Amino acid sequence: MDENVENKSKADRRSKIDKKLLRKQIKSSHILLKHEGISTTSQPSKSLVVANGGLGNGVSREELSAVLTEMGEVETLLMPPHKPYAFVTYRSKEDSRKAHINLNGQKLQCGENSVTMYLSYVDSVPCEQQASVTLPAGLVLVEDFVSAEEEALLLAAIDWSSTHDDVTAQKALKHRRVKHYGFEFRYDNNNVDKDKPLAADLPVECLPVLERCLQKGHIKSMPDQLTVNQYESGQGIPPHVDTHSAFEDTILSLSLGAKTIMEFRHPDGRVVNVFLPGRSLLVMQGESRYLWTHGITPRKFDMVPAFDPLCAAPTTCDLGALNQLTLSKRGTRTSFTFRKIRHEPCCCAFPSACDSQGDPSPPPPPSLPRCRGDAACLEEEYVHRVYNAIASHFSSTRHSPWPRVCHFLSSLSPGSMVADVGCGNGKYLAVNPEVISVGCDRSSTLVQICADRGFQALVSDALCVPLRTATCDACISIAVIHHFSTPERRLAAVKELVRLLKPGGRALIYVWAFEQEYNRQKSKYLKDHNSSAGDNISEERHQPYGSPSTHVENNVEDCRNKRPADDKLSVHTNRTAFNSQDLLVPWHLKEVKGKCKKVSKDPCLNSSDSKKSPHSILDSNHESEHPVFHRYYHVFQQGELERLCALVEGVKVLSSYHDQGNWCVILEKHSGKQNS
Repeated sequence: MDENVENKSKADRRSKIDKKLLRKQIKSSHILLKHEGISTTSQPSKSLVVANGGLGNGVSREELSAVLTEMGEVETLLMPPHKPYAFVTYRSKEDSRKAHINLNGQKLQCGENSVTMYLSYVDSVPCEQQASVTLPAGLVLVEDFVSAEEEALLLAAIDWSSTHDDVTAQKALKHRRVKHYGFEFRYDNNNVDKDKPLAADLPVECLPVLERCLQKGHIKSMPDQLTVNQYESGQGIPPHVDTHSAFEDTILSLSLGAKTIMEFRHPDGRVVNVFLPGRSLLVMQGESRYLWTHGITPRKFDMVPAFDPLCAAPTTCDLGALNQLTLSKRGTRTSFTFRKIRHEPCCCAFPSACDSQGDPSPPPPPSLPRCRGDAACLEEEYVHRVYNAIASHFSSTRHSPWPRVCHFLSSLSPGSMVADVGCGNGKYLAVNPEVISVGCDRSSTLVQICADRGFQALVSDALCVPLRTATCDACISIAVIHHFSTPERRLAAVKELVRLLKPGGRALIYVWAFEQEYNRQKSKYLKDHNSSAGDNISEERHQPYGSPSTHVENNVEDCRNKRPADDKLSVHTNRTAFNSQDLLVPWHLKEVKGKCKKVSKDPCLNSSDSKKSPHSILDSNHESEHPVFHRYYHVFQQGELERLCALVEGVKVLSSYHDQGNWCVILEKHSGKQNS
């Protein structure tokens, strides 16, 4: 009798576990359909989608492949870049069914973290491949250029034991440590003092390598300057172009130790990620040397080509093929960069990027856009690129949710669907655990931070959110719309929020206020004028304050008429009152608690540009103490946000208020009104 009771108890527990697992599977299928458009099926098939088993949430190809192949013969394994899921196709339905039964709900250990996999059948697997990326003109990569023995000799030739060495101008920079031989590269002026050679010539261990470069035709004369950089795991170097006037055309970069990804970016926005294996030689000449920036994004893991039996051996530089990537943890990498000192002015074919040519006067400040194309370009340079560059530092200053935003989110009914449009690092996505929250942001780096924190977020423009119409019970747009540079685009951003709402749904909008002193009280922003914390806008420290303001007027033309007469954007002095509505606000990139902040994906970070103006995206050389980026803002005057919202059909403004330097509204979509 006791045995029967025990067996029944075990069966009940097993039943509860199975039901919970089924609920999780169904939920993951709904999420895949809603956010990725992936349809699952209840009928067994040879193909499965593995939720939580993707590169985007830290699962490497090797780790996933190991558990999948235990279930049977795998035909293909597809792991899309940055996605938290993967597709596996087995040779037979029997093997697929075995994986579905045995791996569902199982934990997969990925380094120090673990993920729980949920598998569902799919009828078909996406076969789209990204186009192969062509290397920048003049760029050549030679794998296995030095042997393992030569690598060991070269690394042993560099003595890092001293903390400061005048002979090699050794320095510990924020991103790495560095030694110079032959001549010192000066990071204060991004150039070389050609009249002051260093006591240390190039190490003799380098001579066989350089002679081989001469024989192979990679260089025409022997270099006389060497910079050795050592990168620990997680370190990188900001995007830059080696100064034209300092060095001749060809630059050699020898990668020793760990592999990494180097990002090349053209001024027109094209990006090529180049995989640098250990013991490889990178040769930069012509356009790739003079025009494209190159840099290494600081991070612990890279997506690199996968070498396993489930895929053909990829080319080193083709990182676009969806089924050829895996995650690789970075180790210590040492680069030897060889250059030849230039003694005559540079006369390259790229005068716009050359410090020896062109108009020495600084470029004029940017103007307010006069057409849709101008607006997109302005926002790309002074909003999107900046936030990708400062993402890590920005995130470190955005940790405390604003109280009145929390109140709005906490007031929602359990099970409500909420979209945070412009979610940043996701600090509002976990405020109310009883609702279903999804975030989106234009910055892929910030979205990755959200993913690392376990939040549901996707890369998206706020003017075109990839969610279905009328699917959200609530939306929030916190400190986003003020980055749009025309009244029409600001109006379109509000309309997009309304489109997402169900009838009766509500949206909360925050924008930066022109009036930083309200009801005779200064905002926290002005009060912190002498703050030692720095000049960056610390919006997370704002406290609720102010009374409602519901003044509404008529049209977008009203907003346009407030443009300054010359349409030129000025650079705002932080922690002071605004003197115009459209301006550039500096962001001072700093270290926090000894950690270097990520500076990535910024094509305007150019060490060769000695003509930087205060109006450029970055107002500093790439190794300065505090690089300064400029972000575009349109600060809203009292009543302007309400007037903008009044132009949207099918909504009403429930309330508006001033919250410590921000104008805020709560909108409600009329019942029965559908916005397309």
